[in-house]
Amino acid sequence: MKVAGLGFKRDVTLASLREALLAAGGPEGLAAVATVSDKADSDALKQLARECGIPIKAITAEMLAGIDTPTQSKLIAEKFGTGSVAEAAALAAAGPRARLIATRVVSQDRTATAAIAEGDGA
Repeated sequence: MKVAGLGFKRDVTLASLREALLAAGGPEGLAAVATVSDKADSDALKQLARECGIPIKAITAEMLAGIDTPTQSKLIAEKFGTGSVAEAAALAAAGPRARLIATRVVSQDRTATAAIAEGDGA
């Protein structure tokens, strides 16, 4: 199963989320989008999931902490204990032996990030 992990600022727009997802590889073949649970009810994220016809997987901050990611943001590491919310959420949602097939990409306005992982499912 393929899952797109998304990290974003609270004021993110649907256009920014869509741009990041397309830059990471697009919605084709995705089983879900995933993000940190306290942002899973974002209107822009709900719109993107609806547009793609896939569910949202909410990943707790505790589950993200400690997931090793190839890209590193100092701010995210301090806040969440992982280098990238997008990469960690994708890996967590795709299952225990998941691997990233697209590392974190950032929207032009820097409000959204996306990464895609593939795995056996959780």
